[in-house]
Amino acid sequence: MSIRSTIAMATSKFRLVQILGKQLKQTPIRHEIPFSTAPKVLKEAAAADLPTHTGQKWDESDFRLARFENASKQVNTRFAIDLIAQVPPKETKSRIVSCNGGGGPLGHPQVYINLDKPGNHTCGYCGLRFVKPDDHHH
Repeated sequence: MSIRSTIAMATSKFRLVQILGKQLKQTPIRHEIPFSTAPKVLKEAAAADLPTHTGQKWDESDFRLARFENASKQVNTRFAIDLIAQVPPKETKSRIVSCNGGGGPLGHPQVYINLDKPGNHTCGYCGLRFVKPDDHHH
């Protein structure tokens, strides 16, 4: 490598450092505290603590409520078990049905359900129900 190319490379690197330095000076620096250890009073903690689908409801003095001091606890009131109960059972004439929960990435492993006994038969993964009409049992 010649001296000329070495000087040209050093000069270009120096210019790059100068440009970056100017850009850093122009960038506003925010002086924010990422978190605070100051105690905060919870506003109506008992009213904001809605029970979840598992019935989870914490006591008003429970330390786990601290995670909801800056935002409200968001609870989905439409529980999956209630929604799947609204789906009527699928009638089929075959003795054995397979269920994969709809397949694809949102499905579940394929299971086979025996419908020989009368009544509804529920998939253990997704809760879909299958039934064989009474006149088709042997």
